[in-house]
Amino acid sequence: MKKILLAVIGLSPQILTETLYALHQEDQAVQAIHVITTREGKERINAYLLSPSDGQYYRYLREYGISPSSIAFGTENVHVVKDRNGIEIDDIADEEDNERLLELCLSLTFQFTHDPNTALFFSIAGGRKTMSACLMTAAHLYGRPQDRVYHVLVSPEFESSRDFFYPPRESMAIELMDHKGEHYVKETRYARISLISVPFVSVRDRIVDDLLKEPQDPPTLMLSLIREEPASLTIDLPAGKLIFKGRELDIPPTRLALYAFFAGIKKDCRLTDRNCRHCTACYLDTHAIEERNDQIAVLYKRIAFSRDFQAMREASNGGILNLDELNFKSYRSHIRRDLEKGFGLAATSLLEIAATGKRPDTRYGIPLERQRIRVIH
Repeated sequence: MKKILLAVIGLSPQILTETLYALHQEDQAVQAIHVITTREGKERINAYLLSPSDGQYYRYLREYGISPSSIAFGTENVHVVKDRNGIEIDDIADEEDNERLLELCLSLTFQFTHDPNTALFFSIAGGRKTMSACLMTAAHLYGRPQDRVYHVLVSPEFESSRDFFYPPRESMAIELMDHKGEHYVKETRYARISLISVPFVSVRDRIVDDLLKEPQDPPTLMLSLIREEPASLTIDLPAGKLIFKGRELDIPPTRLALYAFFAGIKKDCRLTDRNCRHCTACYLDTHAIEERNDQIAVLYKRIAFSRDFQAMREASNGGILNLDELNFKSYRSHIRRDLEKGFGLAATSLLEIAATGKRPDTRYGIPLERQRIRVIH
């Protein structure tokens, strides 16, 4: 598997050789290097790393016996952030610069992760913090299981030295500066470079396939990840209301009792191996509804607790306490109108007491999935 190092670099090109050294110490050889930087960063990379005569990159390869031909890296692999007019920018100085940087990070990451036979190593050690953040964002969006995000930690006294690019095989003394600004000399054998693997969570599998066919702009990718959670229905019996998508609907006790009965039937269904949205196994015909009238009556009592239940039952000559096919259909029709008024037509198709089958085998139930129904008693 081909391993590619993709690094962000600012004005300290030694980050690249330090990262390469740290990878090699962990037996992680790379076959290609690509760098994201600014115009001034490019000039420093060309001057300090890629100079044919004394470039530190080539010096490192020679010193550690690595063939330059084994790693694809040259000026063509240095990618400079450009403004909308195609002019290389000197620094990431404002929001527009940052947008262009993010676009470049995403474009290159898309390109290098498109081939399943590659592993991409993201180096976030260099450049401004926003450069690291943008490359990390690209890793989150496009990263795969074989990809890695790395940071390098360098001994503080060597990290601040412009003359230190990597620990040479033979230790040498270099001039350093302490925190007081005083110069002193120290052997490079005391330098420590640690490769830190940074965990990241990839959301690549949540991006729709059509958006993985070619590079996308950041807003398109971000919006593709925003999926509205399915709205739930709350049946609040003490408050006498239904709540859906933040809207509340007051509903008369008789209708609420009947509706809560059907919600309970839906929630009590144990056919968990089926797609609840398109299953009607829990739907009841009018005969079954009439047989369970006592359950509806108990719910009505709970809702209308201030009234004498037995007196209501004795006085009822066909209402909610003595359901038959005719008044059930009347209540069902009123409930549908309540739902349309409170939540609209689209929501009503999910929330209503729907009918399935032809007469005389018509059965009734609520289409909304049981997982999205909550009843407060």
